Amino acid sequence: MAASVSLFSPVSLVCLFVIGNLVSAEKSFSIDYKNNCFLKDGKPFQYISGSIHYSRIPQYYWKDRLVKMYMTGLNAIQVYVPWNFHETVQGVYNFTGDHDLEHFLDLANQTGLLVILRPGPYICAEWEMGGLPAWLLNKPNIVLRTADTDYLQAVSSWLAVLLPKMRPWLYINGGNIISVQVENEYGSYFACDYNYMRHLQTLFRFFLGEDTILFTTDGNTDKEMACGSLQGLYATIDFGTANNITDAFTRQRRFEPQGPLVNSEFYTGWLDYWGDQHAVVDAQKVSRMLAEMLTMGANVNMYMFEGGADHDNRYRSVVTSYDYDAPLSEAGDPTEKLLAIRDVIKQFREVPSGPMPPATPKFAYGLVTLRKVGNISSLLKTLSPLGPVQSQYPLTFEEMKQYYGYMLYQTTLPRDLSEPTPLISPLNGVHDRAYVSVNGVSLNNELLLFGQSDFQGLLSNLILGKDTLTDWKIYCLDIDGAIASGWPHSDSRQSSQAPLEKEPTVGSAFYMGTLQPNGLAQDTFLKLNEWTKGQVWINGMNLGRYWPSRGPQQTLYIPGPLLSTTLPNNITVLELEGAPAHLRVIFMNRPQLNIT
Repeated sequence: MAASVSLFSPVSLVCLFVIGNLVSAEKSFSIDYKNNCFLKDGKPFQYISGSIHYSRIPQYYWKDRLVKMYMTGLNAIQVYVPWNFHETVQGVYNFTGDHDLEHFLDLANQTGLLVILRPGPYICAEWEMGGLPAWLLNKPNIVLRTADTDYLQAVSSWLAVLLPKMRPWLYINGGNIISVQVENEYGSYFACDYNYMRHLQTLFRFFLGEDTILFTTDGNTDKEMACGSLQGLYATIDFGTANNITDAFTRQRRFEPQGPLVNSEFYTGWLDYWGDQHAVVDAQKVSRMLAEMLTMGANVNMYMFEGGADHDNRYRSVVTSYDYDAPLSEAGDPTEKLLAIRDVIKQFREVPSGPMPPATPKFAYGLVTLRKVGNISSLLKTLSPLGPVQSQYPLTFEEMKQYYGYMLYQTTLPRDLSEPTPLISPLNGVHDRAYVSVNGVSLNNELLLFGQSDFQGLLSNLILGKDTLTDWKIYCLDIDGAIASGWPHSDSRQSSQAPLEKEPTVGSAFYMGTLQPNGLAQDTFLKLNEWTKGQVWINGMNLGRYWPSRGPQQTLYIPGPLLSTTLPNNITVLELEGAPAHLRVIFMNRPQLNIT
């Protein structure tokens, strides 16, 4: 009898209401090219800003983070708008709850912070596909971030929704947005398509008016500045502590001979990659260089000022935490770096009086023992209720309209194998990772390939020896949907206590458990010691990936408001490779981000 083979493939994957404090007044924000500065209400103005990503922070904590930034002495914040965060499904827009951008702008306005808006459409930010929605790839020949007709049509439709929402929030209209970035570090992209940039410029001008400051941001090289800048868009630069300030601003001056000096991304830290050490940038270097730039009269945005939680980068795997060694930690706690920065800012502007808000309370809830729910193949009726799509050859995630998460590919081998036989993808067609099992038994290996493609899944045929594998059953797995609806805890078949494993288990499987309430809902950090690689959900919320054997990140941040003080807190784990015999996880009162 021929064997059945399975491949489990994850993908790395209205009308504006009028608010009382948005009263139109004679406000202005402009560039004084003669005196090389910004003018706010006709007076010279220097901004000291920090980047914060509302999409990485629960709405409950937005005000807390903004107040801490204000109390540091910042007078502005810089904000990315991830397109795919608001239009995950084409034509369906989400601006509610954690996606309520206007509420975030209002909180910043109430706090006394101006806003530098970065609406993309591409944002990078180590955000999935740089903020571009995966449904763009339904057009297989689309060329992203160019004047490609399909791409421009989608961009125009999105900006026609977003930018009218932003116009009342412009400072010149009584709001707090002082400038708006067009695209993002476009000079780093291969296309260098000025027609695309001109199209964006026309859209931004149409929706935001002629008086809004539009700008670009690019890296500290001549090539990046040349391809990323465009006449009519004020060219700014970004660089960190490893760069020479004079050299960098001299480069900006070659593209903007007059006007304010602007470092749009002054790196206070850096992102972490799985398998590397936790990135750290010395606080004294940051504060010293900040002081030098402010002394020159430069406008500085610190990237990042507050971290958050992340997803995988396209080509190199970024850890879940976006702590970034920033002045405010992933959990929003003030650091020594923040205090050093505040001491610098005091030399240049008055810092608000009063104490810095403290760190949010943390609690170590202790150990929880999980139990196995089942292997992926045994749970398909729950995870893929519509059943498989049958296809002679593999289909990609995009062809299946599965834009996030996981798919299961199944086929029957054309013949029995009497000896080891290679399974290959000769056209580098696995994106980005697949786990292989035969007759339900994991082979404890992976197909892992990387390439310059945004498409995911099996992009080409798999070949076993000399045979091309055909006649596939392809399952879209709606894991987030199932868990958000209460599974597996709501499944009566899972209510009885299953026997605990006595040995480590191999292969992809789900595990469940509960953290019993103790009357507290405080921030905590989940550690999965001796687990291998996978994802965790708490009360239906996807916390992200864990990979402790790879490091450096060892814990996942859990915001306190996610926990219940009165009901059991449901824990669901998808372990992709192998679970430990003890099946325990531990809730700690501190993070561990630097262990490899």
